[in-house]
Amino acid sequence: MRIFKNKGEFTKFQILAKIAQQEPHLKQKDIADELGITVQAVSENIKTLVKEGYVETGSSNFRYKITKYGIDKVKTEAINLKAYSDMVLNTMNGYKSIWPAIAAEDLHQGEQVWLNMDDGILYADTEDKSGAYAEVFSDALEGEDVTLINLGGEIDLVPKDVVIVKIPPISEGGSRVCDMDKIHEIYSQEFDRIGVLGTSARAITNHLNVYPDFEFATASATASAAEKGLRVLVFSVGKMTNRIISKLEEKGIVYTIEDVKKA
Repeated sequence: MRIFKNKGEFTKFQILAKIAQQEPHLKQKDIADELGITVQAVSENIKTLVKEGYVETGSSNFRYKITKYGIDKVKTEAINLKAYSDMVLNTMNGYKSIWPAIAAEDLHQGEQVWLNMDDGILYADTEDKSGAYAEVFSDALEGEDVTLINLGGEIDLVPKDVVIVKIPPISEGGSRVCDMDKIHEIYSQEFDRIGVLGTSARAITNHLNVYPDFEFATASATASAAEKGLRVLVFSVGKMTNRIISKLEEKGIVYTIEDVKKA
């Protein structure tokens, strides 16, 4: 993910963001003091920003004024910066000193246990002796959540594919124009979780007499379930399907789309 080519690009972004606050009496010294750079550096950067069309000078009562082109640049760079920051935070959140799991048997402090994922849930026991392992931090009874420390190894997770059944929007007839025979045929396959996105999609699960496992934050929930080795069937309405596709492609998860509108 490209954020800034170099430190100079970031400095220009900071100056442009400061100008975007539209302070009428903003001085170069104010910017220099806030960013910890020289007034000369601020002056040179502003000249460049003017030349590139991001800033106007001597406009109305403002010493400097950001242009529409400049506003678009600040927004774009800010979005990229936030996305990068979120990615770093998500990575760092993975470095946990303790982890929870469900005790598959009575466990005792100091025991070494092995970890496995079953139906999307992490379990700890003393029997498996393969893959990921950890140490029990405190006693736990079978079925309780157990605190684990000193994790090692890897949990063998194989992401499953996702099947997306695309339902026409209500403007095109919604659930009433769907080929229910085809939907029943798809649904008869083995799936671990069912998701819906959109009212017409929920109408389909009502018809199937199925209560969905998730219908809020469906795109994220679908990707998360698939990553944990669960096969997911999602009923999604029209263009809402793009949300799911985007999330799955971001995670590198294989998916297929079934169009069930009657011919």
